Amino acid sequence: MSQWSFHKSHPASGVYAHSANDAGEWHDLTEHLQAVAKQSAEFAGVFGAREHGYWLGLWHDIGKFSSDFQRYLHAGRKTGGPDHKRTGSRLALQYLQGAALAIQGHHGGLCALRDFANWLDDPDRAHPEREDSARRSARQAIPTLEPTTNINLPAEAVASTLAYEFLLRLLFSALVDADHLDTEAHFEPERSERRRSEIDISALWERFETKYGDLAAQADDSPVNAVRREIYAACLKAADGPRGFYRLTAPTGAGKTLSVMAFALRHAQEHGLRRVIVATPFISITEQTAAAYRQAFEPLGHAVLEHHSGAHGRDPNEFDPQAERARLAAENWDAPVIVTTAVQLFESLFANTPSRCRKVHRLAGNVLILDEAQALPTHLLEPILDALRSLTTVGCASVVLSTATQPAFESIPAFRKLQPREIVCESQRHFKALRRVTYDWRLDERWTWDRVADEMRTQQQALAIVNTRRDAMDLLDALGDDADALHLSTRLCGAHRLNVIEEIKARLACGRPCRLVATQVVEAGVDLDFPLALRALGPLDSIIQAAGRCNREGRQTTGRVVVFQPEERRVPRGSYATATDLTLTHFNRDEFDRDDPGRTADAYFRRLFDSVTLDRAGIQKLRKEFDFPAIAREFRMIDRGGEVVAITSYGTEAEQDRVIGWLYELRQGHNNPRELRRLLQPYLVTLYPFEAQGYRAQGFLPPVSERAIPRWDPYDPVRGLVAPNREHEILIA
Repeated sequence: MSQWSFHKSHPASGVYAHSANDAGEWHDLTEHLQAVAKQSAEFAGVFGAREHGYWLGLWHDIGKFSSDFQRYLHAGRKTGGPDHKRTGSRLALQYLQGAALAIQGHHGGLCALRDFANWLDDPDRAHPEREDSARRSARQAIPTLEPTTNINLPAEAVASTLAYEFLLRLLFSALVDADHLDTEAHFEPERSERRRSEIDISALWERFETKYGDLAAQADDSPVNAVRREIYAACLKAADGPRGFYRLTAPTGAGKTLSVMAFALRHAQEHGLRRVIVATPFISITEQTAAAYRQAFEPLGHAVLEHHSGAHGRDPNEFDPQAERARLAAENWDAPVIVTTAVQLFESLFANTPSRCRKVHRLAGNVLILDEAQALPTHLLEPILDALRSLTTVGCASVVLSTATQPAFESIPAFRKLQPREIVCESQRHFKALRRVTYDWRLDERWTWDRVADEMRTQQQALAIVNTRRDAMDLLDALGDDADALHLSTRLCGAHRLNVIEEIKARLACGRPCRLVATQVVEAGVDLDFPLALRALGPLDSIIQAAGRCNREGRQTTGRVVVFQPEERRVPRGSYATATDLTLTHFNRDEFDRDDPGRTADAYFRRLFDSVTLDRAGIQKLRKEFDFPAIAREFRMIDRGGEVVAITSYGTEAEQDRVIGWLYELRQGHNNPRELRRLLQPYLVTLYPFEAQGYRAQGFLPPVSERAIPRWDPYDPVRGLVAPNREHEILIA
């Protein structure tokens, strides 16, 4: 019998972790601790820290053995309960040192190390008698509550302060996920059951190999397909190599998407790795890549999880089993193949809250593919590369950098020992074989937008990529009432961009006129194939990527890429502007190859990395100080200074009605605002702060509201978000 007495409607004996579920069953505390310990140990065992995972799981809730907490639990209150984390935190600090932070933060998030000691000994909040009592009761319930031998970590995890910081993130993630899963199994057993997936790497490889064989049998003997077969074979051969860093360098259109997956699956089989995670720079590429892999793995069901801000939206009032499974898997990345954005990946990796960090331990013991690696933000390269290095050492994973323009990361002093293994050793031969464009450098004079428009009109199908959204508007003005003009930029909402891409592909496929004005959103991974591409002077890697949208499939004898300087220079500030200046300097050097600029990209990247700050926010210093909240606050791959507005006049009438309805529910305080925001994501456009301020001053936007997303009605079918009249338009960057 318990030493505590409870109201007769509650169990008369036992000590509990959680109150009754819908079946009237209370969650036994000892069973909860043992279940979480077992699950956390399994998760942490992947990166060699099984014992740490076990003890963190066993101790995380032992504070609930206190009589105060049990009275609170049986009183039925939902908030304001007595602290239950100090008891376990003190025990963890005694045996596991810094890993005690995981227990302290398993509800509220990882705190700064300097704040942990203050929290632990806060005289206004600490209750030594309560903690001692809870610890004694825990020992009675669990005789093996404390270890009898030293608990050691792998040498890689304690090789440096940064490696240890990374380990703490993995341990925190393992504990949080294990705790969530066992708590869910108590309160929502049916939901817990829906998480189960029986698909393993072997089944994926078997299906993938069959699918690729079918595609290869249907392919002709063109030079493009010959190179694709060579790259695929090289990926299979390299898959037998050891875990670690790899680099896949191959021309645009050379089949990297399928070949790198072949490497990942075979490599995972060889080393007992659990899943493949693919991260891309933009949502549009994520959607395209996920669709390709779903097709490759048919009919294996839910093999591919697509996770980004616009994925898996569903009406919160309707139940869709497939969407529900995807949403559950997105919480902790429990799927064999995950396709996500680099933003989702790295901002989760450097987060400190349980919800964001829960999936992080799934990165360990896997193959991570970074598609279009050159698109990683330079201002965060040091922390990103260091985390990737730790992922291969501490996390026992393999990382693949996949792109046509490999950045010279090894030129950065801190990463000279990175030494990634080359999957394809003869990449230059492949680039030469698949050279499908000629470059026309027009940098000796400035071009007006009228001249750019005239050049576009020389072809029925032409692409022009400019540096800013304002430049895109000016070029559209120069094209006038051209009925064949289309536009792609972040002035369009996501749903509109996807539809425009489909329209472009349809026009290109059947030879219909198509003149596309775009910003950088089309440069990485979007499969477009124009006979003529014009690129405003920008970073060299952007120019090379733009060329990948020209004569992509080799249907022309050669495509033409025109690089020009706009009459009025407008480029995004920061590293983009620096890279643009370096490109012009690089162009004027004797070493520059005007026919094949990719041959000297390595020298360009080296100069770029020497010219910009690779850790602008000081993330590495904060990591060495174990200041997890500051790291999460400062690590931003995308500037969050803008304001989102919802487009309510795009799409069918039914779409517009749904968007208006979701906005209304959000304003009314719907009980699932996160799901509503996810549903709205395809219909959102981000305004720069000065734009929002200007539109608000003109009366086009309502006052700022913390909960509501403002609606925007004026929407142009080509230009996207614009003011009702051009004289009211804000000058946009």
